[in-house]
Amino acid sequence: MKLSRLVLACALIPASSALADDMLFFRSPTGNIACMLATGEFAGARCDLLELTKTFRKPPTDCELDWGSSFSVDTRGKGYVGCVGDAVVSPDAFTLDYGKSVTLGTVTCTSETTGMTCTNGQGHGFSVAKAKQRVF
Repeated sequence: MKLSRLVLACALIPASSALADDMLFFRSPTGNIACMLATGEFAGARCDLLELTKTFRKPPTDCELDWGSSFSVDTRGKGYVGCVGDAVVSPDAFTLDYGKSVTLGTVTCTSETTGMTCTNGQGHGFSVAKAKQRVF
């Protein structure tokens, strides 16, 4: 099982003003997709869907947390479905308007009317929407 390293980053790193430059929280215009970009040791992107028809329905046997509604990509390697016990919803998140992108480090997320797509510099990542999700 590959736990989202971004979750671990949130759990282990204390909040500080220096950390503010390393983490960026945003959401889709509908508010259904909440995302976070991070740099540093736990660099990558994670998006959680609040409402969805799960594409990935059967969790791995070693996942005892929520599975199928959280998606991540690190700076290297393919995107993956996270086994998580939290969410990246933040009251300070900004809305990423349709047709707009945000980049932090080597990871970029783009908001479209069809959903949110996040990719790393290798072209791997994930695309998520209420109706369908995929990792690549």
